[in-house]
Parts: sequence; C-alpha cells; structure tokens
Amino acid sequence: MKQHDAPSPAATPAQFDATTPLAREIADLTRRRHALQVTSLPRPVETRVFTVANQKGGVGKTTTTVNLSAALARSGMRVLVIDLDPQGNASTALGVEHRAETASVYDVIIGETAMAEVVQSSPEFPTLFCVPATIHLAGAEIELVSLVAREQRLRTALDEFLLSEADRFDYVFIDCPPSLGLLTINAFVAAREVLIPIQCEYYALEGLSQLLRNIQLIERHLNPTLKVSTILLTMYDSRTNLANQVAQDVRNHFPQETLATLIPRSVRISEAPSYGQSVISYDTNSAGSLSYLEAAAEIAHRGAQI
Repeated sequence: MKQHDAPSPAATPAQFDATTPLAREIADLTRRRHALQVTSLPRPVETRVFTVANQKGGVGKTTTTVNLSAALARSGMRVLVIDLDPQGNASTALGVEHRAETASVYDVIIGETAMAEVVQSSPEFPTLFCVPATIHLAGAEIELVSLVAREQRLRTALDEFLLSEADRFDYVFIDCPPSLGLLTINAFVAAREVLIPIQCEYYALEGLSQLLRNIQLIERHLNPTLKVSTILLTMYDSRTNLANQVAQDVRNHFPQETLATLIPRSVRISEAPSYGQSVISYDTNSAGSLSYLEAAAEIAHRGAQI
C-alpha cells in the first residue's frame, strides 16, 4: 500500500503562520485592545476646554473632534462638543438634529440664547452632548462684526453653561472652520487648550507657523490662558517613507506636544460619518477606533499631570 507523503511546510496555510504580516497585525490589535480594556482613565481636576484647529483644510479636524469625544465618553467621561463649523459635519457624525430651524450655536453667539437651551444628547453615548451647527452659522462672521464683545461671546455663553450644570463636564471640544475668522477667534478665546491635527502627508507643516503666530496673538491680547497642548498625527500610512518622515519632523519640532499615538489612514474612519456615527461606535475593534481610544487615553493621562 502506497504511503502518503507528509505535508510539506509550504502547504501550511499562511493565515496560521504567526510570522505573516496579517498575523502580526491581528496580534498587535489584540494586544492593544487588551491594554485599553485594563486601563482606567483619570478624570481631570477641572473641565478641560479644547479648540481643535488647523487653518489647512482636510487634516481631520472634525474627525478628530468627534472620535476623541466619543472615545472619552465611552470611558465614562462627560463630554460636550461645540460644532462651530457652518458645514455641521460634527453634528451629523454625532447623530444630532441640525436642520435650519433647529436651535443651534448660532442662536447662542448671535441671538444670546442660553447654551443649555440648545444642547442635545448624542445617541452615541449617554455622557456625550453636542451644541449643533446649522446653515445660519455661515452668515455669523458678518453679523458678529457689529456686536459688542464679539470675540468673547462663545466663552461667556460656555462659562455660564458650565457653571449652571449640576454634573460637571470633563471635556469640551470645539470644532471650528478651517479659516481664521471671528468664529475661530471665538473658539480660541473660549478654550484653554489647542489641539492641532496634522496629516502625515506632503505640505503637512504648511501654514502651521502662521497658525502658531495667530494663537500667540490670541494669547497675548484676548486669552492669556490659551496654549497649544496637543498635536495629533493623522492619516498615517506606515508603508510610505513620506508619512514616517513627516511624523519624525513633527516630533522633532514639537516633542512635548505630539502624542505618541498615530491615527492611521482608514476606510472605517471615513465611512463612519455617513452612518451618523463615530468610528468608536461604528467599528469598535477596527485599527482606527483603537487608535482614537489610545489617543483619548493619552490625553486623559497627560491632563492628570497638568
């Protein structure tokens, strides 16, 4: 009777080989997921107010605002997102109503409506709230010009709201438009910290020096407590030399501010807003979701030492 040959090593399916790139990636995701599960985030001593800003468009400002907020809320933090971009993309991604007739941030800064009257609860998490933006915000820049204390209006409304809340908010994130107009100036004046997302692509640092100069002007003349505390690298593709070079350049220039976490270029991150969700809810176990959860944890731990 003919003996069957033993299967050669080459016949072993690649997916069972722990040395393949796919197996290494799965092992890495599993390790990171476990590390997050056993990590408990410290609550800040007082409410931390961030403006998420970059004058360059398409760098992931809204995506970062939404996903960091959702990640922190998922960890039990009480989080408020203020959508100050007339496009209202943060409102869409958080699943809150922002049709033209909806009471919004426009009514707060132009019509002097109390912020408590326009805050909505996001269906994402019980501790996540949003002040939505509507199309009316597109004309707010012109209307603000003639108003008294035009640069302070958002800060006044936000401070009053935070003081009136029985349950303290841990974090506030302000998503602003990609231009330095009166809306963005209101965001800088209302915030205590600036978070700058920088994409790991060509021209990543273009315009950054101007943004930093503008922040210094705001700090000097309107908000002495403002500081750039956090820089987050987004749209990172580890397969390209360019992404690695940009990440290294940013770390060399801003060693203290740049988070260790890198946000990868991800289909899941891009898909989530079309379902009215953050990637944290849309696909919790994806690499993009894990990266934002890690970035949120890093921000929380850093804040505990501020």
